[in-house]
Amino acid sequence: MFGYVRPSLARLSQKDKDRFSAMYCGLCRTLGRRCGKTAPFILNYDFTFLAVLLAPAEPEAPLHRRCAIHPLRGRDYFPENAALELAADCSVILAWWQLRDAIQDEKGLGAKYRAAALALGPAYRRARQKRPEFDRSTRQHLAELSQLEEERCPSMDQAADTFARLLQSAAGEVNDTVKRRILEQVLYHLGRWIYLVDAVDDLAKDFTSGSYNPLIYRYGLTEGKLTEDARESLVLSLDHSIRLMAAACELWDFGVWTPIIQATVYEGMFLVGQAVLEGTFQAADTLFSPGGRDEDKL
Repeated sequence: MFGYVRPSLARLSQKDKDRFSAMYCGLCRTLGRRCGKTAPFILNYDFTFLAVLLAPAEPEAPLHRRCAIHPLRGRDYFPENAALELAADCSVILAWWQLRDAIQDEKGLGAKYRAAALALGPAYRRARQKRPEFDRSTRQHLAELSQLEEERCPSMDQAADTFARLLQSAAGEVNDTVKRRILEQVLYHLGRWIYLVDAVDDLAKDFTSGSYNPLIYRYGLTEGKLTEDARESLVLSLDHSIRLMAAACELWDFGVWTPIIQATVYEGMFLVGQAVLEGTFQAADTLFSPGGRDEDKL
């Protein structure tokens, strides 16, 4: 999984920070009910943002409860709803097929991946029954990506487009026709951006291991880092995806979630992209401290 899509806390009021935190905790609880002990391994900011995009403009008030991670003070969380259920199911399905790809890549030697897939199996089968189209799309597009990897495809755009269409398909579950079309555009450009940022993040590791990374072939890299020209070209491409995503977001009224979406699209994604390019991004960084106050680590 990824975890790159984060709002910039500097742009948010404390009320909006608390609202995003409650959505994050709500997704954690929803995943916990579906996945049990494997939930923390699937939870990430990217699908929290998906839940934000899908959420009703005026959600129910959050609840408060203790949990294993916050046993003393507890945390506010949004109760399970259609947006959280969809984000959770999509998280499970994508995680499952990524694990299957990892097992195949390890040629049967990836014991940790097989163990994780075994633990996730029951949750995946339930999610597949509820979201058969997203499951089919995920399987299809990850297979296409695997083929591109085997061919050592030099087209960065072709590889990124495949993952973009995968994430875009999550919008197929939205009933409102207008919102569905808008979210298709938002999620397409979001998926493209995630794929390319992840490629930058993995560049040094992939170059050393000989694993496929489209940036190596697109820019003819002879070492595990971007040249200055390649970096400038990639920044333009990443920023273009964010701007197209932002333009699509402006077409819908997201209600109370608007500040969080704007803090993500207009600043957070730029900051994360910059951190990844500079090699300072830490995937384990959290937006919210155990005490419930924010720590702006972007």
